[in-house]
Amino acid sequence: MRASIAEYRAVEQAAMKFVKSVAEGDSSHARELFVDEAVLFGYLDGKLEHGSIEQFYRNVDAVGAGEGFEARVDVVSVEETVAVVRVLAENWGGRIDFTDYLLLLKIDGRWRCVAKAYNQNSTTIRK
Repeated sequence: MRASIAEYRAVEQAAMKFVKSVAEGDSSHARELFVDEAVLFGYLDGKLEHGSIEQFYRNVDAVGAGEGFEARVDVVSVEETVAVVRVLAENWGGRIDFTDYLLLLKIDGRWRCVAKAYNQNSTTIRK
């Protein structure tokens, strides 16, 4: 059953914690979104990253806030207990464009992210 518009807004608000962390270079906001067991998968500058979401936190905190960062959140799908969100990010750290897919579950009444998979735009890869 498709969720209500209000539920879509709740998912979008949850995903904005991810965007705020990346924009500010402060993982504390994302830590409110992701469950401790969350995983990530993707290629950063051509190297596969996979495993604990802690790697994402380290990357965010190391890169810090950047000038010219922009993001867009698209709530792709919301069902009763699962949601998929796409985040387009441009100019992270002054150079990287990403497409992130976040998988969220409604746990104890809150939308929490359990997995993040991403693509780095090939024009922004440094080897």
